[in-house]
Amino acid sequence: MRALLADLGDPQKRFRSVHVVGSNGKTTTTLMIEAILRGEGLNAGATISPHVRSWEERISVGDFERAVARVRRAAERLGATQFEAVTAAAFAEFAEVGVDAAVVEAGLGGRLDATNVLDAAVVVLTNVALEHTDVLGGTREEIAAEKLAVVAPGATVVLGEPEWEDSARAGGAAHVITGDAGIVLAQTAAEAFLERPVDPAPAERVHPAGRLELRRERPLEIWDGAHNLAGVRWLLARLPERRYVVVASILRDKDAAEMLAALSVVADRIVATQSSNPRALAADELAAQAPVPAEIAADPAAAVERARALAGPHGAVLVTGSLYLLQDLSIQVPAYDGQTR
Repeated sequence: MRALLADLGDPQKRFRSVHVVGSNGKTTTTLMIEAILRGEGLNAGATISPHVRSWEERISVGDFERAVARVRRAAERLGATQFEAVTAAAFAEFAEVGVDAAVVEAGLGGRLDATNVLDAAVVVLTNVALEHTDVLGGTREEIAAEKLAVVAPGATVVLGEPEWEDSARAGGAAHVITGDAGIVLAQTAAEAFLERPVDPAPAERVHPAGRLELRRERPLEIWDGAHNLAGVRWLLARLPERRYVVVASILRDKDAAEMLAALSVVADRIVATQSSNPRALAADELAAQAPVPAEIAADPAAAVERARALAGPHGAVLVTGSLYLLQDLSIQVPAYDGQTR
């Protein structure tokens, strides 16, 4: 990653940044911080991952195709991964358009993540959950250490969970602030970056694709990319109080049994499917772990159609378990237009 950026003239050194790490809520937090900074008059940009509807979601400013074209030759020569190439493209585009601030969502972990080339003034840790334990460690403490390894000496760290204050300071943080979650966390990060109070109102208009997203009214259909147990618990606390037919695909490195057990609180039936991600559990393997009646529909679009039929026009459908599932479906299933009945 450093070799690729050096080939591009080290664009990451030409803007100040906020680095967002954590297990859940990174995309929403990233986009909220960007919105607040823009509301304060800054030329701010953001890069997120993964996308749901299109690759253009990955870089919020400039031109995505131009950005990728700029890095293609060097990325191919150096054998960069897709994520490394897109991250480098984002940094180069931020430098090209002259952003005052870049808000950067980490990919996996932090210490070995492609985004860990920034000297970010502010680092945000949204939360820590057991995930990618084969790579990040088997305890929350080990995972927190991996994520907080992005902290540069003297940085300010904003925590969504106060328990990681000692770890942040041990990592070199000069200041540690607890910002709760949601808009409060984003506001706290923006204030730390600007070193003054900000108006959080622009964050209220941030609604990323695939997060509590209404896709249909009859039956009620909600898509949410909750990809681990913590994400499912967050989702359950915010769903309309209904009984749902749940369409789920879950990656093999997640705790599928626990996620399905949590979803069973609102699920009358589960339609198990399989996203195109090579790490996805096979639909039949997923169905075998369901604690409520389950059906198998390996094709995601067919799974949604089956769930709608089971729910009926007055029922409810929940599509969840992986952002990669929503990615696949966004190509196959038309978005809600406000008139679907």
